[in-house]
Amino acid sequence: MKSLYCKTLLAGVFVSVVFPGTLQAVGLTGDINLYSKYVVRGITNNAENDSTALQANLKYATEGGTYISWFGSNLDYTYRSSDEPTSGSGFENDFSIGYHGNASEDLEYDFGITQYYYLDVDDSDLTEFKGTLTSGPISLSLASLLRNGWWGNRGDMYLSASYTRELGQEFTLEATVGYFRYDDSDNGELCYPNPANCGLTTKSSAFRHVDLKVSHPLGKSGAKMNFTYIIGGKDRSGTDQENTAVLGVSYPFDL
Repeated sequence: MKSLYCKTLLAGVFVSVVFPGTLQAVGLTGDINLYSKYVVRGITNNAENDSTALQANLKYATEGGTYISWFGSNLDYTYRSSDEPTSGSGFENDFSIGYHGNASEDLEYDFGITQYYYLDVDDSDLTEFKGTLTSGPISLSLASLLRNGWWGNRGDMYLSASYTRELGQEFTLEATVGYFRYDDSDNGELCYPNPANCGLTTKSSAFRHVDLKVSHPLGKSGAKMNFTYIIGGKDRSGTDQENTAVLGVSYPFDL
C-alpha cells in the first residue's frame, strides 16, 4: 500500500512539471445541497439516504493547480461490525487531495486521492484513487479502491462518462453512464457475518446506472434546482437496481 501511495505522489509531481497550467480559481469555494435522497453510483435499492439528505462541499485550490476538498452528507443508517445495519444517523466525510490542470487547450485533467471517513458506520473508511479527463462537454472518469472494506474490495473500479449540454432558457442537461469492474476476492468486512471469499461478488463487471439530470437557476438567488432520473443497472451480486428520481437544490458560494 505504501508503495502505491508513493507511485501516486510521484505521478502528481511528474504531471505538475510537464503540464504546469491551471484551470481553476484560486481560493475557497463550496456549495450546500439539499436532495430528496442520496444515491451513490446507481445503488438505488439501498440508497445511502432514502429521505432528505443535506450535503456540503468545500474546496481550496492553489495557483499551481493542487487542491484539497471535503464533502459531507448525512445518512439514514448506522452499522456496527458486530451487527446488521440499522436505521440511524450516520455521516459520510470525503477528504480529497489532488491536482487539476490542462494537457492542451482542449483537454483538462484532474486526479487525486480520496479518504472516506464515516461516523457510526464501521469498516467503511476506505481510500480511493480518482482521475478525470475533460474535453469540452465530455468527461471520462475512473475511480479505483485502494483498500478493502464493508462496501468494496481493493481493486474495484468505477468507470463513468458524462455529457453536458445547454438546452436553452437556462436549462442544462447532464447525462452520465456508470460501469463497474469488480474484484471478486471478497474481503471479510464485505462478507460479514460470513467469512472472507464468501462469493458475494458474482459479476466481474456490470453496467451500473444512467443518470439524466436537468438543472435550472432559481431566479437571481444564485441557487439551482435540479431533477435527476436514475436508470438502475446491476450491483456486484447481479441484483437489478430500480429506477428512481431525485429532486435537489444547490447553492454555490465563494469565500
